[in-house]
Amino acid sequence: MQADYLHQYLEHVASNGLLLSPEQQAALHISLEIAKKNYKFSQLYFWGKVIGLNADYFIVQGVEKDELSDRKSLYSLNCMDWKLLPPATDQMIENSLHVKGRFMGDPSHEYETITIKKTEEEESDLELKVKEEERLTATIEQINREAAIIPRGAFVRTPLEQIHKNRSFEGLSVTEAGKLQSYLHFTTPVKRKTKSMLSQANLEESIDFLNSLEDDELKVFWSLQYERGSKLVILRNLLWLGFTFFHVPETPQHGYIYMGLGERNIDFPFMI
Repeated sequence: MQADYLHQYLEHVASNGLLLSPEQQAALHISLEIAKKNYKFSQLYFWGKVIGLNADYFIVQGVEKDELSDRKSLYSLNCMDWKLLPPATDQMIENSLHVKGRFMGDPSHEYETITIKKTEEEESDLELKVKEEERLTATIEQINREAAIIPRGAFVRTPLEQIHKNRSFEGLSVTEAGKLQSYLHFTTPVKRKTKSMLSQANLEESIDFLNSLEDDELKVFWSLQYERGSKLVILRNLLWLGFTFFHVPETPQHGYIYMGLGERNIDFPFMI
């Protein structure tokens, strides 16, 4: 959610138990302005919090020019001092998948050597050493790929292939806000899918450049609800418990936040 409206937007997800203390909000109000200026970001978003055993990681993402490809992640343990995270590589993500258990809250923590069994054709096993900072940036990237969403039309792709906010976006109607097809995965699609519920005549290249939740093979992971008498729409991701998206229909207000343990919900099959 946009850092400039953090206090206001947090109220939209407060009913889901996603809260920050008054002290944390006050610290963020000051430190995020400084971080935005120091890192020369055009936009700054409060991404959320990963809860650790000894300390929590507060995460923000800054944008330089392109809203999708130019995002950088920063973390803080005290809401005041921010450190840039390295970009997540495919190797980092693959290695982090082998780490089990809670985050410690110490970026320099090194998990015990992880042994990966190889096939019978390969002689020795593979041993990995994963630092928590690497696991953190990999987890953020995984959540972004699988859960980060936007309303259709909120962002546009320019002829120069850059993605920017759509200044003319006035929000989804109350009816459209209740449909999964009205929300897009805010991540570069590996393979472009055809929107099943939109006719070809209604497709617009400038806004329909991302995959719709309606075409998501795992759309069962999404829970959509109206709140406050249809004045607020909430989408929760059940694969990453703690991820919540909100949109106020007929207004440009929307955003998402994650507050959780940084672990996939492996118990989901038993919840349905």
